[in-house]
Amino acid sequence: MALEAINPATGETIATYDEMTPQQVDGVIDSVHAAWIDWRHVPFGERAQPMRKAAAILRDEAQDFAVLMAREMGKPVKDGAGEAKKCALACDYFAEHAARFLADESVETDARESVVAFRPLGVVLAVMPWNFPFWQVFRFAAPGLMAGNAAVLKHASNVPGCALAIEDIFRRAGFPENLFRTLMIGSRHVDAVIEHPRVAAVTLTGSGPAGRAVAAKAGAMLKKTVLELGGSDPYLVLDDADLDLAAQVCTKARLVNAGQSCIAGKRFLVVDAVRHAFEERFVARMRAAKMGDPLDPDTEVGPQARVDLRETLQRQVDASVASGARCLLGGQIPPGPGAWYPPTVLTGVRPGMAAFDEEVFGPVAAIVPVRDEDEAVALANAGEYGLGAGVITRDLARGKQLAADFVEAGSVFVNDAVRSDPRLPFGGIKNSGYGRELAVFGIREFVNIKTIVLA
Repeated sequence: MALEAINPATGETIATYDEMTPQQVDGVIDSVHAAWIDWRHVPFGERAQPMRKAAAILRDEAQDFAVLMAREMGKPVKDGAGEAKKCALACDYFAEHAARFLADESVETDARESVVAFRPLGVVLAVMPWNFPFWQVFRFAAPGLMAGNAAVLKHASNVPGCALAIEDIFRRAGFPENLFRTLMIGSRHVDAVIEHPRVAAVTLTGSGPAGRAVAAKAGAMLKKTVLELGGSDPYLVLDDADLDLAAQVCTKARLVNAGQSCIAGKRFLVVDAVRHAFEERFVARMRAAKMGDPLDPDTEVGPQARVDLRETLQRQVDASVASGARCLLGGQIPPGPGAWYPPTVLTGVRPGMAAFDEEVFGPVAAIVPVRDEDEAVALANAGEYGLGAGVITRDLARGKQLAADFVEAGSVFVNDAVRSDPRLPFGGIKNSGYGRELAVFGIREFVNIKTIVLA
């Protein structure tokens, strides 16, 4: 079978790529493992040199990579350029801090000397999604390679050009040949890669079903996994919120990447006392967002990545309206080619509706009326996901306490939209997965935490 890249703005096929045979996949994995044998002993300072070069390539060619992302999955070029530069930031961050994060630690015991050491595991399989086709890969690869691991990438089948471009960045940056390789395969071949004896661990960002399948196979093989799965991020708009700020933050949170983000704001739990005033401001901002050609630098909202994803979105909107939600904006597929879907606002959303219970992966906002803060917290925690969340309030102490002690999520932002940052751990709880990426916690996920004792 072939892998196809289809422009979601036009529906046109950009390119097709031959899928690797099982024998070719085995050969690639063997070559990556061979490269790792020497790389694991390379000092941190020497590992950092090509990592900083990769950062420079990402910055210098950010616009080219942005065009590639726009053509393969519809991301507006200004966002794609920002994504490439964020990848560069991660490369520089781990080039600078990996040695400190993974330095041996002495522990006082009865022995002459006791040391905790952090050593690489080997070849890590990364199964990555299409929505942030560069960032999702680099947020694993930058710490992973700096930790002394090697990597094989199984990227989403609709962004094969991005996958090959990332492999080329590492090659041009001066990493050992074959240390990072892309496997041009479909999802049905992932199990065989996990089973490969030279694959030591797996990281996946993707859907719940994909995460369960990978976790089951990796568990059967006794291989470590980190899973970053779906999210239905709640934003609590409290009765003392600055409503102009709330509308701005919630629009930003909902429309990031045309709503196609695990940490996009999806459910907006608004206290009744301020709901109507918030809705006016929020609908106005959502309506003003410019939807158009992702190659246009002024575009804010691009198309959905695939037509089938748009159809799922429409089903969720229709089902929610049929269950009693009201559509304040959008809600209909526009005519013409491509996978377009307009910014949409539903209100009166309650548990039991698709817009509340399911992950809505597109620019559809669900406003959930709540009586007070207590009901907002209860409904925020009622869903199956726990990736990110937001709290909008003028009382920062109140917001911090809610974020720290009451809202169940891996990340909670007060008065801002949730986003990942190389300096902070990122990941979820409940059906949003387990493990952490980024920061010191992420770089230590795929190492052997080794105890060494001298009697």
